[in-house]
Amino acid sequence: MTDAVHFEAIFFDGLSSRPQPAQATVDGETLVVRPERQEQRYALSTLKVQPPLGRLRRVIRLPGGARLESDDQAAIAQLERRLHQNGRLWAVQRLEARWQAALLSVVGVVLFGVLFVLYGLPALAKAAAALTPPPVLTSLDRQTVRLVDNEYLQPSTLGHARQQQLSRAFRQLAAEAGGPYHYRLLFRDGGRDVGANAFALPDGSVFVTDQLVRLAHSDQEILGVLAHELGHVKHRHAMQSVYSGLGLTLMISVVAGDVTSAATVAGAIPAVLLQGKYSRQMESQADADAGHWLMRHGGTTRPLQDILQRLVAQDEDSKTHSRVLDLLASHPGVEARVAQLKAIEAESGR
Repeated sequence: MTDAVHFEAIFFDGLSSRPQPAQATVDGETLVVRPERQEQRYALSTLKVQPPLGRLRRVIRLPGGARLESDDQAAIAQLERRLHQNGRLWAVQRLEARWQAALLSVVGVVLFGVLFVLYGLPALAKAAAALTPPPVLTSLDRQTVRLVDNEYLQPSTLGHARQQQLSRAFRQLAAEAGGPYHYRLLFRDGGRDVGANAFALPDGSVFVTDQLVRLAHSDQEILGVLAHELGHVKHRHAMQSVYSGLGLTLMISVVAGDVTSAATVAGAIPAVLLQGKYSRQMESQADADAGHWLMRHGGTTRPLQDILQRLVAQDEDSKTHSRVLDLLASHPGVEARVAQLKAIEAESGR
């Protein structure tokens, strides 16, 4: 036996706009409405209860254009359940009826968005970078080389013998780094904008500028910087940074091998590499790789410490700062980096 449903309402007969106070009762499968005039009876199957909207008066549509309006939310909800109408909308109604809950929901959505950007998206970007197919990395690498050469760098003026000397040392460094990458060292003139710099592309192409080579006091300093850049290749930091910046949809497209999306990513890579888009964690990870390589091939991290400090001094002495940031732009403070390198050396000496 179902519970009886009784409620007060305002009745509109559909013939005029005059409201009539009424009593309404569910009697079996019939809704009985008793306004000022004669009683009206409607089969429950003919009723249409309008969805709830906050605390506004509830409306029941009746045959012939008539309707009932009632403030008795509980009774109308009971009738809705009897009629199996609007069940999914009640959660929305309860939320609208409680502005505090609505406000908390908005705050929750904003908080979720912030947490996703800070933690969720980087985690997804890291996974996507690891899953990016090698042919896509190769395509991105080659497209980015062309873009960088067209817009940022000039041909190197270093002598051929000097380039060959550093290239031989780089090949040994790359062989030790390993991985499914096509390592190559590219010499370019950085001019005033790029200056003393080195940066690696996703498939292992590494640019080094003439200015950085001339700034170094030894090949070991240059190799320390190059070992740092190969750390970025190994951990796919460039891809992680680009994915984080370009979003989830493009991330999925590139991982799936979409060529058009890959071209978009290639256009974003120079900005990541030249404008300081690596996180502190990524930079520290690459520094650690370089520090351990230097310890294995010289027993000290001092070469990388020295060239980093020299880069800072050069930047401070410069009258005009580069439009495109130098090797230090995206990195943690040099003091922190030097301290990390010293710690690696101290730990190896134990």
